[in-house]
Amino acid sequence: MTVPTPQPATPKAVIDLIKDKIFIITKEPQLKNLGAIQGIGIGVPGPVDAQGKISKVAINLTDWQEVPIAELLTEKTGLPVVIANDANCAGLGEAWLGAGSQFKNMIMLTLGTGVGGAIILNSQLFVGHQGAAGELGLITLNPNGPKCNSGNNGSLEQYVSVQAIRRDTGKEPLELANLALAGDKFALEFWQNYGRLLGAGLASLIYILTPEAVIIGGGISAAAKLFLPITKAEIERRVLFSSYLNLQLLTAKLGNQAGIVGAAKLAWTKFSDQ
Repeated sequence: MTVPTPQPATPKAVIDLIKDKIFIITKEPQLKNLGAIQGIGIGVPGPVDAQGKISKVAINLTDWQEVPIAELLTEKTGLPVVIANDANCAGLGEAWLGAGSQFKNMIMLTLGTGVGGAIILNSQLFVGHQGAAGELGLITLNPNGPKCNSGNNGSLEQYVSVQAIRRDTGKEPLELANLALAGDKFALEFWQNYGRLLGAGLASLIYILTPEAVIIGGGISAAAKLFLPITKAEIERRVLFSSYLNLQLLTAKLGNQAGIVGAAKLAWTKFSDQ
């Protein structure tokens, strides 16, 4: 089941919508026995606390700070709930059943409305001691660049997200992709520059983490063949060979299902033995 995000996306509106849809799903004939559902996993756009209970902040949603989603949904559904950053969920999904399944150390970048990230180290999701690590889209690309909702200036998100593309071109990524495939000069040059900017951002991450693979997901990844070769060339130009040796630059296999798969994995791992 897919439903649009309520507007404005306040905590109450989002939580009420989730609760209503969970209720509908559990009334499906094959799920009438609620005891078969052991828990709920949810991905949220932003950092969460180390316990996977509280959504700390979602910079692109309305009034979204310190929201105890897990507790509120448990009260409404009677089921245990665990939450994680949505890009972390996508990374978990790809590491489990997708493009990253053969790697123990990888990073994932989700290119969508914003830019999210996930870090997998030794086959485990790395979130840091407070649960907020892995905000890869908020690293600084240009200290004098456009202001980000995070408070930063010139973050990677301000150059390679859907919002950035709309701001800079007045067009949607799909429109630009179709134009480029039709040979439009402006669109082709746009994607070449996009690939260089993405490569510059990834260079910093590769130096720090030296992953076996970088997985690119999110809606913009549908245009990967237009920019990923340039991204790869930019990484090779900027990064010492010793740091990107055998690095795989791949697109996500699970598409928009990656976050759902990862959230399910999160819940399964946490609640399956309860």
